[in-house]
Amino acid sequence: MKSSQDTTELHQKLERDGFAFVVSDTMRKLLDGPESLVDWKAFVASWNDLATDTYLAATGRQRRRRHAIYQIDADGVVQRTRQQPHYQSLQNNPLQGNMQRWFMPIRPVLADGPSMRCILGFCRKFFGELAPNVDNWHVEAHQFRIEASADKAGEPTPEGIHRDGVDYVLVLLIDRLNIERGTTTTHSHDGALLGSFTLTHALDAALVDDNHVLHGVTAVIPLDPAQPAHRDVLVVTFRHTEPGAA
Repeated sequence: MKSSQDTTELHQKLERDGFAFVVSDTMRKLLDGPESLVDWKAFVASWNDLATDTYLAATGRQRRRRHAIYQIDADGVVQRTRQQPHYQSLQNNPLQGNMQRWFMPIRPVLADGPSMRCILGFCRKFFGELAPNVDNWHVEAHQFRIEASADKAGEPTPEGIHRDGVDYVLVLLIDRLNIERGTTTTHSHDGALLGSFTLTHALDAALVDDNHVLHGVTAVIPLDPAQPAHRDVLVVTFRHTEPGAA
């Protein structure tokens, strides 16, 4: 990460408020490291190759996604693991909790590629400095595409205001096409609104301390109802584990 000042300010904001909005210019500087975004164009294009979230489709909602799982240790060694189901408790996800959800994996060339490794490296260093006693992280990366049409708004968080059930979360905007709204809101555990912002430019990001705040995103609608409309994000979650645990 290039800017220690930016990092220090973000750490302070996350510890004080439980969340931080990072504009794309700052995020680009923070990601400008040895493993740069050299495959970014292909990385962005891969959102055109996501699979339908069949679990969500069963509730009458639409979303596309892919998923990858990693183990990262305190030294920054990243190991992508075999595909596993995504699980959240019913308390954290009242819409789809208490079930094992299997998703199509992120394509290996991208899951192990420079852009993903660069993003994971930033998260490991940034979140690791907030939790220096954690030796092992269980990390999940989710590609999401939320589509909207003239007759149906897209729902980035159909479960409503929620926790992910992890320690830290990065939400990174990849693309917005013909979309309006999609405002991220953060809340205290009693539901009180703490802050709101909208990811509008590629690499705009939200950093969230999942133990201390809830979050949600308002529905998105097309600017031009006659044209395709979508919101693409990468969500990366970090949860501390005991050595050898999944």
